[in-house]
Amino acid sequence: MTKRIMVVTAPEIPGKKVVKTLGLVRGNTIRARHLGKDILAGLRNIVGGEVTEYAKLLAESREQALDRMVEHAEELGANAIISLQFQTSVIMSGAAEMMAYGTAVVVEEAAVE
Repeated sequence: MTKRIMVVTAPEIPGKKVVKTLGLVRGNTIRARHLGKDILAGLRNIVGGEVTEYAKLLAESREQALDRMVEHAEELGANAIISLQFQTSVIMSGAAEMMAYGTAVVVEEAAVE
């Protein structure tokens, strides 16, 4: 079982001191839409409301990209990732990439002054 590491969007973690920077880590996934979900989403587009089929697809993509990024950081020996960001890009019609990236670091408790 792998340990879970702290992941934050901020460049710092309150109460922690970065003692080593290990570098860029990233995780990505490429997902394609499903014809059945496209039909449901198209109908929902006509009547209005949240397109839950795509919302679920994006949430799953973010989690998978995040999990892969954390695995990469763990392989480097990190115990935290700072400055997390997500990026998406269209690969082809009906398929998109979700990427998570940040900086892998080793942190320790900051000295109390």
